[in-house]
Amino acid sequence: MGSPKYIKDRGEDLQSVCNKETVRETGEGGMARSASVKKYGRARALTAFPLLLGGLSLFLVISVTAAVMLGSVRIEPVTVWKIALSHMPGIGSLIERDWTKAQEQIIWNIRFPRVLLGLVVGAGLSAVGVTIQALIRNSLGDPYILGVSSGSSVAATLVLLFGGFSFLGAYALPVSAFIGSLVAMALVFTFAKVGGRISTTRLLLAGTAVASMMSAFTSFIVTMAPNAQGIRSVVYWLMGSLAGAKWEYLTAPALIVVSGILFLLFQHRSLNALLVGEGAAGTMGVNVPAFRTCLVIVTALITGTIVSVSGSIGFVGLMIPHIVRLVLGSDHRKVLPVSVLFGAVYVIWADVLARLALAPEELPIGIVTAICGGPFFIWLLRRSSYAFGGTSK
Repeated sequence: MGSPKYIKDRGEDLQSVCNKETVRETGEGGMARSASVKKYGRARALTAFPLLLGGLSLFLVISVTAAVMLGSVRIEPVTVWKIALSHMPGIGSLIERDWTKAQEQIIWNIRFPRVLLGLVVGAGLSAVGVTIQALIRNSLGDPYILGVSSGSSVAATLVLLFGGFSFLGAYALPVSAFIGSLVAMALVFTFAKVGGRISTTRLLLAGTAVASMMSAFTSFIVTMAPNAQGIRSVVYWLMGSLAGAKWEYLTAPALIVVSGILFLLFQHRSLNALLVGEGAAGTMGVNVPAFRTCLVIVTALITGTIVSVSGSIGFVGLMIPHIVRLVLGSDHRKVLPVSVLFGAVYVIWADVLARLALAPEELPIGIVTAICGGPFFIWLLRRSSYAFGGTSK
């Protein structure tokens, strides 16, 4: 038996040296073999994660291409990207125009905005799901379960049926949806706070109550609508749809969602700290009340923006983070970007299924995500080994 010694190796991070705890050799060369195995495992992890991100990014591009190709009129992938590149400044003049006007109308003005909106919606909902689950430290965290999307729906329904917030002009729907989601989130946290403290159980119960109340308000507004056609449109919209996607409606939501995701990515350390509890996060230098308020505003902004352009699409923010955590664990430095890419791919293909399953009729995308997400989540709950962020023994 040798004497204790510290593991010292170039490139070892703080975690690998275990805060300079001593490691006793268990036999001749034992410590060296252990350090070598750890270093090899870390090197594989550092290589595997970029490969995973690259693979998902490539699959996202393939998914966008396939989703634009598929429909009542099939178009070759080369034509898809020729048409797309022809609209790029400085490149368009170099592209040989060997397609018809009808193909350009279908690809550029109908399918591309819809597919890119699906990308934005999937990425945003997945990021919000990851954030809310970290915020309340519970695997059931989701913008729909906590009533955030229901608050957005109330405000958005007022705009669609009665012209509420008309003084905001073209921004009436997104601004009203954001205000509705913020009000719902504030109500949830207010009702859940007892004696200055918020428990996860109370937060989930308050979210369920607020979601039910907001849904009741939405139903009341719909029943008071002045015309049947407006009611049909709103009911269809409430089940989720990307059919109304247009280029002019895409820029603002994309900027808001991308900005929110970038902010959350820069806060991955603070999100990791929240997982171990507010007290422990405070000792790590996180201003928990201020950070929580910031997360509430960001998640409400992203959710309100998404609901304003796509309606209510459930199970994305609930299901995608679970799948990613099963593979990668709970480190938000990895979970957030992978969830964003995976969520974007998932919503794109869910919309393809919604368009083609009953063609020429079209299903609301919320029905497709619920049909796919519900059974998955039941299976996940039935797994005795699954726990939030990993496995339980």
